[in-house]
Amino acid sequence: MDIYSIFTLIGGLAFFLYGMTIMSQGLEKISGGKLEKLLKKMTSNPLNGFIMGMGVTAVIQSSSALTVMLVGLVNSGIMNLSQTVTVIMGANVGTTVTAWLLSLTAIHDSAGEIFKLLKPESIAPVLAFIGICLMMISKSSRRKSTGSVLIGFSILMFGMELMSGAMSPLSDIPQFKNIMTAFSNPILGLLAGLVITMIIQSSSASVGILQALSLSGGVTWGAAMPIILGQNLGTCISALLASIGVNTNAKRVAGVHIIFNTIGICIFLPIILFLQIFLNLKFLNTSINPFGIAIFHTIFNISSAFILLPFSKLIEKLAIKYISENKSDTKKSVILDERLLLSPTLAIAECYKKTVEMGELSQFNFVNAVKMLKTYRNRIAEKIEENEIQIDSYEDKLSSFLVKLSSKDLTEENGNKISQLLLSVGEFERIGDHASNILKIAQKFNELEHKLSTEAVNELKTIVNAVEEIYYMAFDIYKTDNLELAAKVEPLDEVIKKGVRRAKNNHIQRLKDGLCSIDTGFLYSDLLTDLRRISAHCSNISTGVMQLYNAAFDKHEYSHRNKDEDLDFKIKYLDYKSRYRIQKKYKNETK
Repeated sequence: MDIYSIFTLIGGLAFFLYGMTIMSQGLEKISGGKLEKLLKKMTSNPLNGFIMGMGVTAVIQSSSALTVMLVGLVNSGIMNLSQTVTVIMGANVGTTVTAWLLSLTAIHDSAGEIFKLLKPESIAPVLAFIGICLMMISKSSRRKSTGSVLIGFSILMFGMELMSGAMSPLSDIPQFKNIMTAFSNPILGLLAGLVITMIIQSSSASVGILQALSLSGGVTWGAAMPIILGQNLGTCISALLASIGVNTNAKRVAGVHIIFNTIGICIFLPIILFLQIFLNLKFLNTSINPFGIAIFHTIFNISSAFILLPFSKLIEKLAIKYISENKSDTKKSVILDERLLLSPTLAIAECYKKTVEMGELSQFNFVNAVKMLKTYRNRIAEKIEENEIQIDSYEDKLSSFLVKLSSKDLTEENGNKISQLLLSVGEFERIGDHASNILKIAQKFNELEHKLSTEAVNELKTIVNAVEEIYYMAFDIYKTDNLELAAKVEPLDEVIKKGVRRAKNNHIQRLKDGLCSIDTGFLYSDLLTDLRRISAHCSNISTGVMQLYNAAFDKHEYSHRNKDEDLDFKIKYLDYKSRYRIQKKYKNETK
C-alpha cells in the first residue's frame, strides 16, 4: 500500500462522509412534516418512544444527530428524561439501515444480472444522473430534495468504492494480517472500534469503513464482531460532547446512551469470548463481508433493544444515580437549545410549540388586564408583569433562533413556516405590549376619583367582548390551521375598527356635554387604541396562516379588495355588526 493508496483512502472517506451528509439532509426535507408528526406523537409509552427513535433515525440516517437533539430537547424542557430512554434504544436500531445500504458493495458479478444491477458501480451513475436532472429541471422542492438524496447516495457509494479499492492491497501485506489477528482479541477489537468512531463521530461511517475494509478479505468474523461493539459505544461521544454546558437532566441523556450501549456490550462480549475460548468455532476465522457486518450490526442492536426495553426505567434510575444533581446548575430556563438546529423540521415544530406558549401568556395578560378595568388587584397585576417579561424573552430567543434556522438549507415549505413563525412571534409580543398598556390604564383609572359614564362603560364592554372573540378565534386558527375559521376574522376586525372609531367620537361628544371628565378622556381614547391594535394583530395572525397554505395569497390585495362585492364577507360582517353595534350619538360622524 503506497502513498497514492493512502490519498485515495482519505479522498474516499471524504466522499463517503459528504455523501452521507447530503443524503440525510435530502431525506429530512422529503419527510416534510412527518418528523414533526412523529415528535407530536411522543408519549410516555415506551413502545411509542422506541418506534419514534427508530423512525427518525432511519430518516436522518444518524443516531448521533438524534441523540444530540434529545440533549437539546431535554435542556429546553421540551422533553423529560424518561421519554428519551426508549427513543435512544430505537435510534440504535434505526441506524442499522445505513449498514444494509452499504452492504450492496458485496454483490458479486456471479449473483445474476438482476442483482448485478444493484451493485454501486452499476446503479450509482444512473442514480446520480437522475438526481442531477431532478435538481436542474424540476421546479418542485420535493423533487429537488429527492434529487439531492440520489446524488448523496451516489457520492457515498463512490466514496465506498474508493476506500475499498485503496484497501484491497492490504490483503497481501503480512503486517495487516497480524493487526487484524490482534483485533480478534475482543478487548483490542472493542477499543479499536471505540477510538475510530470517537474520532469521526459517526457509527454509520465507522461501520461503512469496516465494510470497505472487509472487501479486502482480510477481516474475519472474530475481529469484526468486537469492533462493531466498540463502534456502538464510540458513537456516544457526540452526545457526551453535546452535554457540555447543559443542565443535569440533559447530561443524563448522554448517560442513558452510554449505559444502554455499555450494558449491550456486557451482554454480547462474554458470548463472543465463550465462542472463541470454549467452542473455538471455525467461522470466527473466516473472512467476513459487508453483508455479514450488516447482519451482526443489526442482531446486536435489535437484541440489545428488546432485552433492555422492559428495563427502561432501571436505565433511567442508573443515569440519575451516577449523574447527580449539580447545585451550581443555572436556574435560567433555556427556551430553545441550538442543538435543535441539526434538524430544521424538528426545530420548526418546537418553535411552533413555543409560539403557542407565548400566545397563551399573551391571552392571559389581555383577558386579565381588561378585567382589572373593573376591579384592580395587585396580585394579578404582578402576574401580568411577570408574564410580560417572559413574553419579551420568548420574542428575543425565538426570533434569534428562527433567523439562524432560516440560514439552513430548507425546503420551500419549511422556509414559509419560518416566515409565518417570525410574523406570529412579533404579533403575540405586540399583543402582550398592548395588554401591559391596558394594565397601566386600569391602574390609573383605579387611582382617579372620576369614573366613566354608563354609556362609555357599555360601549367599552361591547368592544372588549368583540376583541376577546377575535383573539380566541385567531389563536384557535393558529393552533389548528383552520382556514374556514380564518375567513371570519377580517369581517370582525372591520366591525371592531368602525366600532372603536364611533366610540371615540361618542366620547368626544360626551366630553363636550360634560358627561365624562377630561382626565378620563385621554385614558379612554388610549384604551380604545390598544384594543383596536390588538384586533389588527389578530387579523395579521389569521392572514399569516392563510398565506402559509396558499402561495398565491397576497395580503395587501386581500385587505384592499372591493369588499362590497364579496357576499361571504358582507354576510359575516352584518352578523358581527348586529352583535357588537356601537350606536351613533350625534349627527356629524367623521369617517
